[in-house]
Amino acid sequence: MAGFAELGSEETAARNVSVSPSDRAPSPRAASPSRSEIMWSRLVPYTLLHLSCFFVLWVGWSPVAVWTAVFLYAIRMFAITGFYHRYFSHRTFRTSRPMQFLFGVLGASAAQKGPLWWAAHHRYHHQHADLEHDLHSPSRHGFLWSHVGWIWARSNYDTELHSVRDLSRYPELRWLDRNALWVPVGLAVSLYGVGALLAQLAPALGTSGGQMVVWGFCISTVVLYHATYTINSLAHSWGSRRYDTRDDSRNNWFLALITLGEGWHNNHHRYPVATRQGFFWWEIDLTYYGLWVLSKLGIVWGLRPVPARIRNEEQRSGELQERAPRATRGPSPSSFAGQSTASRNAARRNPARRTSARRIATRRTSRTSA
Repeated sequence: MAGFAELGSEETAARNVSVSPSDRAPSPRAASPSRSEIMWSRLVPYTLLHLSCFFVLWVGWSPVAVWTAVFLYAIRMFAITGFYHRYFSHRTFRTSRPMQFLFGVLGASAAQKGPLWWAAHHRYHHQHADLEHDLHSPSRHGFLWSHVGWIWARSNYDTELHSVRDLSRYPELRWLDRNALWVPVGLAVSLYGVGALLAQLAPALGTSGGQMVVWGFCISTVVLYHATYTINSLAHSWGSRRYDTRDDSRNNWFLALITLGEGWHNNHHRYPVATRQGFFWWEIDLTYYGLWVLSKLGIVWGLRPVPARIRNEEQRSGELQERAPRATRGPSPSSFAGQSTASRNAARRNPARRTSARRIATRRTSRTSA
């Protein structure tokens, strides 16, 4: 089937990760996290999945089971970072309609709900990053809520289809979003069947159906959960900041390794429509490398690069920082000296204009001093 039409500009791409102005009004969904917000019944299967990891004490281990866990961690992490995040949430590349559905199925196997739910909540996060209504801001709501608590909030349960109109027009994606739970269930059942078959056909491997489920699904999924969650919690509190974004996003090489590149989070918040999040060659981004390979195979195409002006902004920001020291969090009031109220508000709303605003203010200050 025909692929998606190419987006014509950066602004057009940015609109694909946004909703209309009427939909941007602050929502009370995450404004006041509390025990009353938690859907405790949904915690039961989540808790049981964690406890099931202890069955390893009974089923033991084997090389084939452990390597299955590693493989499924890697492939499903790639599905989350490359497909759920960089494709469905930000549309940073294009693919065919059948592959779009397959990407959604692979992402759903990570047991993090459907692609529309994931993309809608992530887009909402970018619109309110580390502000009062951010769904999972550690600075606003604390580490535990940002790491995992927000998932169980009653107000975050449904898919906000108005935030993903570009995706919800596909009936197969809406169907997958409603039935996403059956994908990981099918994976667990398949793992049991493979393990049981190997126990009969190749007993020397030392595996079994139960062992493959515990290692390949339970342990692999739990580790995958918490590695993914670190981008919401740790990547907004631990690491360095290359860009002066309006939020608390950080670059963290360790998180980048365990999440296949998502740890370059400050880069991502500065320019979310780029396919790669490691903006420089030394920033390892395994997800981007995988997507590049898929592009060479013709499975995906139109990978969006990081513009030179964004890369160079790091140097300009550093020069301005030496000339006019600023606060760590956001622009200081003096940064906007001599500007109109409209200009100040526009600069605050648009992170891309802050460096320009500080440059103008610095020049005016220099002339006044002279």
